Amino acid sequence: MEKSPFEQFEELRIDATAKSFLDEAAKWTTFLSILGYIGIGFMVLAAFVLFAVGSSINMGPMSGGSWIGIFYLALAAFYFIPINLLYKFSSNMKTALRSNNQTSLVKAFEYLKSHYKFIGILTIVLIGIYILAVVGIILTGMNGMRQ
Repeated sequence: MEKSPFEQFEELRIDATAKSFLDEAAKWTTFLSILGYIGIGFMVLAAFVLFAVGSSINMGPMSGGSWIGIFYLALAAFYFIPINLLYKFSSNMKTALRSNNQTSLVKAFEYLKSHYKFIGILTIVLIGIYILAVVGIILTGMNGMRQ
């Protein structure tokens, strides 16, 4: 019986060139994930500043600054997911390359897959929101022209 095209990848090996590329990718993803964590920290800091400013203006318990602060906290929590997946990819890839650990290599690729899946779904959602916004703007403009 003949092997399917997918079964031939069971014997796929990583040579020295591929290892060097993966090592460099792991270094860059570590750098980018650390920058992402710093960005999340600034978002949380900005949220608390907005809470403080919003409460000092005495516009009630839920002023505009408070709502923006909540939005920033939610955005920081949402942004944490892909950044954390990227960091887990880089740390597992470094472990796999350093110790020739197949389990860490597979785990690293799993985290990379999850990262790109998250980004892909987010992209689809944002495109949908943009389309709805454009349709809403067009309908609002057409409604304004009638009056």
